[in-house]
Amino acid sequence: MPDSFMRMLSEMTGKMNPETILSSLIRINTTNPPGNETAAAQFLHGLFSQAGIHCEILEGAKGRGNFLAQLGSDDPAAPRLLFLSHLDVVPPGNGWSFEPFAGDIQQGCVRGRGALDCKDMVAAEAAAMLALAQLHRDSPLRGKLIFAAVADEERGGRNGIQYLIRQHRSRIEADFVVNEGAEDPLRLGNEVFYFIQTGEKGLAWSTLRARGRTAHGSQPSLGSNAILTMSRALDRIGRYRPEVVLIPEVRRLLKTLADRRGWQEPLNPQNLDRFLSTWEDRGFAASLESMTRMTISPNMIKGGLKTNVVPDLCEVSADIRVLPGQDREYALGQLQQCAGNRIEIDMPTFHPPSFTASDTPYYRIMEQAISQVCSSASGKPRVICLPMLSTGATDSRFLRQAGFLCYGAEVLAPDFPPDIRLTIHGADERIDINSLHYFTGFFFQLARLYLG
Repeated sequence: MPDSFMRMLSEMTGKMNPETILSSLIRINTTNPPGNETAAAQFLHGLFSQAGIHCEILEGAKGRGNFLAQLGSDDPAAPRLLFLSHLDVVPPGNGWSFEPFAGDIQQGCVRGRGALDCKDMVAAEAAAMLALAQLHRDSPLRGKLIFAAVADEERGGRNGIQYLIRQHRSRIEADFVVNEGAEDPLRLGNEVFYFIQTGEKGLAWSTLRARGRTAHGSQPSLGSNAILTMSRALDRIGRYRPEVVLIPEVRRLLKTLADRRGWQEPLNPQNLDRFLSTWEDRGFAASLESMTRMTISPNMIKGGLKTNVVPDLCEVSADIRVLPGQDREYALGQLQQCAGNRIEIDMPTFHPPSFTASDTPYYRIMEQAISQVCSSASGKPRVICLPMLSTGATDSRFLRQAGFLCYGAEVLAPDFPPDIRLTIHGADERIDINSLHYFTGFFFQLARLYLG
């Protein structure tokens, strides 16, 4: 990123730079449940009110605050851009070497729960908007920038984005939305690949149930052990090999990466796994693998009442993710086929895959913003943007279902420390300040390009 650009941002944000904002946000414990996002929303409200930016807090439930701010033109025909992020975080868990909610700044990093998911995005969007307000004090944006830092993303968005769509849609209506959901940048030689999320796999969470007949544990042959029935089904699920499907955006992503790595064969469903096995970064390879097929992961099991009683019931909760074009019936059929007829299946949670086309002016302007912020004066490394499909779920799924065009971004520094990638939802979560500045620069530049 050009030094002059960062100096300009620094001068405009002043004391409220993104690392200071992020540090303060981390110190506000918004673990969900219960959330308590209103406290974080009040902190943002103080910042934005002081800067003279119109803002408000809308609660989906008591203590579940959603922060909204608007900057620029009120002309209904003017372009509108929505910066989205969320204020809640997952529980910290164990294994931390520092206080999860300290929000301290050490060794060039801001540390604590939410530093990567996703209070870093809240801070970057906030700092960019504050800088834009100062830059355009005498010359307003020709369009409207909307900033929404919402509640409840980690638990399904009922008190957050779903509440805003139901009750306050006009306040967040925009031509397109930028949210979380993209992979971290990937460095290959003299090229850095930045990813733009264009879609998400669907959720098909299921309960598998095996039934048997109870008996005394000393005479197991008189009963029918539901746990053993389930274990045979789980073995079949473990050996399940799903159909490989390459949607156009993922095909483009894979082909570009294969070409850069010197892969000599035309990439296809038959040789894809062999190509993925060549990647040393197994985390990134796993992401690519999951972008190309339905996945079934049995993650919780419950069965039995007592050590000396043959169990007549065993239940398993499975996390199933489906690709665009794969519906509820497809997921049920595949699951039943590999689990077997003795297993009952319920699918109480199904959210269809969501998708936004990459062949749009909005995607191209995101590419432009990333390239302008992340390219160096020397032209090295070369910046390349690629579309991707997210294997996880974000609030974008609800917005896409409501008709919004959504893209995901994760614009970190080209040389960001790779070990921080492993801390998301884990212990010792942190982000380097350099990456936080790049992220802020991206949002700042995107708004200037689109809104003038």
